[in-house]
Amino acid sequence: MSRSPAPPLEAELDQTQALARVPAELQPMTHDIRPRRVARMVEVLDRRMGSVVLVIEAVRRRHNVSAIIRTADALGLHEVHLITGAFRPSSGAARGSERWVKLQRHETTDACLAQLHARGFRVYAADLRPDALTPEQVPVDSPVALLFGSELSGVSDRARELVDGFVLLPMFGFVESMNVSVAAALITRGVADRRRALVGADLSTAARHEALATWLARESAYTTAAKARTS
Repeated sequence: MSRSPAPPLEAELDQTQALARVPAELQPMTHDIRPRRVARMVEVLDRRMGSVVLVIEAVRRRHNVSAIIRTADALGLHEVHLITGAFRPSSGAARGSERWVKLQRHETTDACLAQLHARGFRVYAADLRPDALTPEQVPVDSPVALLFGSELSGVSDRARELVDGFVLLPMFGFVESMNVSVAAALITRGVADRRRALVGADLSTAARHEALATWLARESAYTTAAKARTS
């Protein structure tokens, strides 16, 4: 059997540089993890945004929630806030993305939005209102939280009282609504791209450190468990 070709020198150097950027106190956790995996974590965090977050209120279908979480990870967003009580991601829709996104759970809409407002976020709810903005019109000069409601009734009346504004997708066909996970993907892409163009990847140093520590600890535990099963 022929040997696989050696990776390009440039790739090796990139991995070495990425590993060197792991904080000293986290270095011991990297010893049992493949260097390429650690480098990937560093690269993903380099592109992460902390100033656009998603909020999901009372979405009942687990598949839709999981799809929204997957969208957040794909677009480089770091936080998803769930106002849904206990939640277990659907493995098919999330595709493991829940492991790489920070999920914050809240008992009430009031508590969630109060926390976001205290952190300087403006909250826009997806809602079919005549005064709603398009994704291209949502102001991105400050942190933005996008709130999505249930599949049938949309966001709650309480959310409508507390948010800073509304956002919708213009539609030009016979249908008047979209699946919530599809709408979330399209709206989020429009807002996140504009915010990224303005501020770039802006995940804070503290959030970056916390995420990397969490990821490394989990991957190290997986590796140790796998070795134990095969020994």
